[in-house]
Amino acid sequence: MNRLAVFDVDGTLVDSRRSIAEAMAMAFAALDLPAPTYDDTRKIVGLSLAPAIKILAPDLPEARYRALADAYRDAFIANRERGMSEPLYVGARETIADLKAQGWRLGVATGKARRGVDKFLDTHELRDAFDCAFCADDGPGKPHPHMLQLNMKTLEIEAARTIMIGDTSFDMQMARAADAYAQGVAWGFHTVSEIESGGAHHIAHDFAALRAELDAFAAS
Repeated sequence: MNRLAVFDVDGTLVDSRRSIAEAMAMAFAALDLPAPTYDDTRKIVGLSLAPAIKILAPDLPEARYRALADAYRDAFIANRERGMSEPLYVGARETIADLKAQGWRLGVATGKARRGVDKFLDTHELRDAFDCAFCADDGPGKPHPHMLQLNMKTLEIEAARTIMIGDTSFDMQMARAADAYAQGVAWGFHTVSEIESGGAHHIAHDFAALRAELDAFAAS
């Protein structure tokens, strides 16, 4: 088939809305800062942590960005160790398995750090499902096309045969910048209008619609 599907993780494959929002609130509290609202936090999901912090705390002295980022990482890890889960969305595992059985190559492009990617793959027993996975630790973050291009380069599949699947405008901007197909999903962090603003070619509202669009892409 020689087709590549690259998936975002947070808000696309796993429901991490609670874990991210609570960790961000805890990080701000640790530095005695007013916590951002959920609406503010959801809008930066997908970005690497450093630029996300700058958006959420624009008045914070730059010298304290590192401390806030570290506090977020610490809070996220602490919540995970206390048992806070990031479940797969219903239909995610079946979609991945079906694509694998159909001969698709599968990749990951996520704003998570490498430790988070490894935890995601191991927790959900998906390490063997994906052919490669790139993240914020591998170079410029979204919406820069770098991590998507790394997927294509590693698997030797050109942009015209690559579909990027994500829930944010940043995913769509990254796909467009890499000349790949920008496939949005409506169940994650960004609204449909925000995803459209990123340049989505199509937005699926459930996994059945996503699989139909993937089938159409494979047949094109």
